[in-house]
Amino acid sequence: MVGTGFGCRVHVPALRAAGFDVVALVGRDAPRTARRAERCGVPRSATTLVDALAISGIDAVTIATPPGTHAALAIAAARAGKHVLCEKPFALDAGEAAAMLDAVERAGVGHLVGHEFRWAPERAVVGRAITEGRIGEARFASLVSIVGLVADPDARLPEWWFDASRGGGWLGASGSHVIDQVRSWLGDFESVSAAQTAAGWGPMRGLTAVAGTDGTVWIDGMSAWIADRDGARLLSVPDDLRTTSPASVSDDPRERFTHLELGPYTRLCEALLAAVRGAPYSDAVAVPTFADGLAEMQVLDAVRASAQAGGRVVAVAPS
Repeated sequence: MVGTGFGCRVHVPALRAAGFDVVALVGRDAPRTARRAERCGVPRSATTLVDALAISGIDAVTIATPPGTHAALAIAAARAGKHVLCEKPFALDAGEAAAMLDAVERAGVGHLVGHEFRWAPERAVVGRAITEGRIGEARFASLVSIVGLVADPDARLPEWWFDASRGGGWLGASGSHVIDQVRSWLGDFESVSAAQTAAGWGPMRGLTAVAGTDGTVWIDGMSAWIADRDGARLLSVPDDLRTTSPASVSDDPRERFTHLELGPYTRLCEALLAAVRGAPYSDAVAVPTFADGLAEMQVLDAVRASAQAGGRVVAVAPS
């Protein structure tokens, strides 16, 4: 496990819940990495991926470091023959993302990108309703997310969020999830017109809805709904789309989203374990791969280019 922040908070427990033995933690600061490894019950710590890869019996590497480091780490893991799970935002740009995809394909290893919210039950239920044609042909989608995390000067946030040279910015940190949500529900982007803002004051709020020729689906809190000629009703979560969550919610502010993340992330790690074993995995949700990471970066590159050009329509490079 490379990364001592989100990696310790979510990757380590999700990997264990999926059936992995987490044998080493990699971080930049030796004493801090050792302390966090001990706190997480990980037996070994290292300050470089090279040192960790020297440990015998390692099958997979997961990466939860600032995005500017992802390419070098993922490519090194692939060349060492290890299966790889890499966090989002996937890379600094589409060029790096293409190199990462090429490396894992040449190595023939499993490769996943950290879009765990594909397994969030309410999102998975909406996605299935769209795929099954329950709203007819999708015509309009609205995904609005107003989050005040970076507006609060007292909020404890990763420093890379505020450093564009390291892949920082709310667009990558959260916008990448929205891009993946649109792609997994509706298909690839052709072009974008964009402006960027951040630090919206006030409580978290949002709107997620997709209207089609025969109905509309939307998310309200953690529930999915559909409305059509028969009226509005709650969409139930089938067994194959259910996840487990922590038994209790911590009052530690660093853990404010863990109860939402851990269940879906465990499903993502189960897909990684299936890749390690060469075993089939449930197709209830499409597993996000490095190919999706490349497509995500192509959209992000186009969004940034459009915003810099005052909202000019910019074509998204084909995958």
